[in-house]
Amino acid sequence: MVRAPERNERSSFRRYIRGSTAALAAIVVAAVLTGAAPSAPAGPPRGVVGGSPADTATYPWAVALSSRAEYGSARSGQFCGGTLIAPTKVLTAAHCMFDQNGKRDDRPDLKVIQGRTDLRTTTGREVAVGSVYVNPGFDATWISGDWAVLTLDEPLSTGSASLVGADEDVYAADTPSTVVGWGDTTGRGDYSPTLRQVTVPLVSDAACSTAYPGGIYGTYDAASMVCAGEKRGGKDACSADSGGPLLIGGRVAGIVSWGDGCALAGKPGVYTRVAAFARDIRDAAGL
Repeated sequence: MVRAPERNERSSFRRYIRGSTAALAAIVVAAVLTGAAPSAPAGPPRGVVGGSPADTATYPWAVALSSRAEYGSARSGQFCGGTLIAPTKVLTAAHCMFDQNGKRDDRPDLKVIQGRTDLRTTTGREVAVGSVYVNPGFDATWISGDWAVLTLDEPLSTGSASLVGADEDVYAADTPSTVVGWGDTTGRGDYSPTLRQVTVPLVSDAACSTAYPGGIYGTYDAASMVCAGEKRGGKDACSADSGGPLLIGGRVAGIVSWGDGCALAGKPGVYTRVAAFARDIRDAAGL
C-alpha cells in the first residue's frame, strides 16, 4: 500500500486477514499493493462506480485528503475524501487515519484540498491538517464508529455542509442518497482524476444484515451503520472514496466506510450512520 492512488483506503484492513489462511492474507495484501482485485474471494472494498461527472462548484464542501509523501504526486496525492463541516473542520472516516494493518498512520504532510474538481490541476486550495481527532470508540477490527474530525491550520471560507440531526430518522429503505468522490470507477483500480457522483437507494437494515451477517466480509450493525446500493449492483462508492459524504436531502447522513467489493449485486456499500454520532461529531468539531 505504497503507491497513489492504488493504496486502498476503503478496504477493511483487518477484516480480510483476521481468521483467514495465510494464502488469503497474501492475496489481499497483494491486491492492495497493486490495486488489482484478488481472484478469490472478492477483494478489498470500495471511487464512485456507475456514476457521472460532478463539480466542486456544486459540492464546495467536498474535499480530498492528500499525502504526496505516501501516495505520490499523481492525482494530487489523494487517498480519501472528506466533508468540510466548519471553516477549519473536516469530517472523514476514522479508518483513513490507519494503515492496512490497523495501525495509526499520522502522515506529516497530510493536507485537505478544496475546490479541485480535477486532481491533475492546481486549482483550489490546499491546507495543512494541524490535528486529527479519531472517534475513541472506533473499532478497527469491525470498522464501526468510523468517523474522525480533522482540524485545519487555516480556515476554508467556502460554505460548510450540514449534518443530519442526532438520532434523526432519515434512513428509510429506498430513500435516494448521493455519494461523491474521486475514487475507483470500476472496482479494478481505475481511479478517477475528476470528482464524480452517484445516486443509490438506501437498503433496509434487514437486507444489509443478510448481506453482511459476519465473518471475513464484515458484520452489519444497524445502530452505527447504514447501507446503500442497487439490488443488481452497478452503482456504488469504491476505493479512495472513503471518508466522503453520503447525502440525503443535501445533508451529510453517512460517511463512506466499507463493503465487499465495489458495486456487486447483493453487496451494498456500508456507511457510518451520522445521526448516531451527530452529537459526538459536533462536540469534537466544536460546533
